Amino acid sequence: MVRTERLELRLDEELAQRVDEWMESTGASSRSDAVRQLLSLGLDNVTGKSIHLTAGDKLNFMVLRDIAKHLKVQGETDLDFVAEAVYGGHTWAPAWEMNGLFHNHVDRPADLSLVVDILDMWDFIEARIEKLTPEETEKLKAANHGYLPKFSGFDGNNESSLMSIARFLVEKMNRFSRFNKRDFNSHAPTAARYRRMTTAFEPIRATLDFGRDLGVDQIIELLKVER
Repeated sequence: MVRTERLELRLDEELAQRVDEWMESTGASSRSDAVRQLLSLGLDNVTGKSIHLTAGDKLNFMVLRDIAKHLKVQGETDLDFVAEAVYGGHTWAPAWEMNGLFHNHVDRPADLSLVVDILDMWDFIEARIEKLTPEETEKLKAANHGYLPKFSGFDGNNESSLMSIARFLVEKMNRFSRFNKRDFNSHAPTAARYRRMTTAFEPIRATLDFGRDLGVDQIIELLKVER
C-alpha cells in the first residue's frame, strides 16, 4: 500500500475555480484527486518526464505536420509518432522517445565562464609552447616531470557538464580552434586545478594584449599552482 502524507493547502477563489473546472473536464473524482493529478502533471513537465501542449500547440503541430508531409520533408523527427501521442493524450511518450530533446538541463553561467577562462588560458599556454627554443623546452619539461604541458580536458564522469560546454564551444561554435579534434575527456578531475590556475592567470592575462606572449617562467609558476 502506498504511504500517503496529509498536507494542508489553501487556494484563493480564482485558483480553486480553475481546479474545479479542470476536475470537471477530466473526470477527477474530487478536488483532492484533481490537485494530486495536477501536481503529478506539473512535476512530470518541469522534470522533462512529459510535455504539456496547449490547444494552440496541438493545432500548430498538426498543421506543420500536414505541411511537412505534403512537401515530403524528410527529417529526424517521427511526426506520425508524435501525432499519435497527441491524439491519444500520451504526452509522456515524446519525452521517453526523444529524451535528447525533452530534458531540463541548462548550462550554468558559472560553468560557462569557468570553461571559457580555462580554454583562454590554455590557448595562451599552448601558443607559447609552440614558440619555445630548445633551451626553453628543456627548462619547461624539467619543471613538468619531463613533459610539455597540454590541456587535457575534463573528467567525463564527474565534470561532464564542463566537458560538454568545451566541446560545444570548440566543435559547434568554432571557438578556440586550437583544441579542435581533442578528446576533451581527461579521465580524471581537472576543474579544481584549472580553476586555481585561472585565478593566478587573471592578472597575467591583462598584460598579454598587443601580441605579448607568456614567459616560460610564468608558465612554470602556473603549473605549480595547478598541483
